[in-house]
Amino acid sequence: MEVAFSVNGRAVVRDLPPQELLLDLLRDSLGLTGAKRSCDVQVCGACTVLVDGLPVSSCCYLAADTAGKEVTTIEGLAERPGFERLEEVFTRHAALQCGFCTPGMLLTVSALLEQGDLGDEEQIKHELAGNLCRCTGYRGILEAVAELAAA
Repeated sequence: MEVAFSVNGRAVVRDLPPQELLLDLLRDSLGLTGAKRSCDVQVCGACTVLVDGLPVSSCCYLAADTAGKEVTTIEGLAERPGFERLEEVFTRHAALQCGFCTPGMLLTVSALLEQGDLGDEEQIKHELAGNLCRCTGYRGILEAVAELAAA
């Protein structure tokens, strides 16, 4: 099936098998490797990308469902104005270590900031529950997101 959509502001038209996952299309066909394969069951957030501005688990999202939509990966987010602020705050708070979860975390946080959906620490924890980090212990992540939300 032929599917037309946009990735990071660039038009894409592909003939896709109906069962192809967005994660596989991004990594294998388009060379966008920021989204990572980890759990394959929508639990960890390592494969998070934005579809029409909302976080989705690309490991379980059919590529065909992107028809007519805008997909944003970490590579696209890094090209946007304001990304440097996310990067600087996460770095200053040591909110990343190995970096495996960082792309998904940053995409989720950017969507939440865009929507204005971040308040106190409990709400931040709730909103980030779908993004797991095995290295940081979350304190730095929570502090970084709280600072970004307050700005």
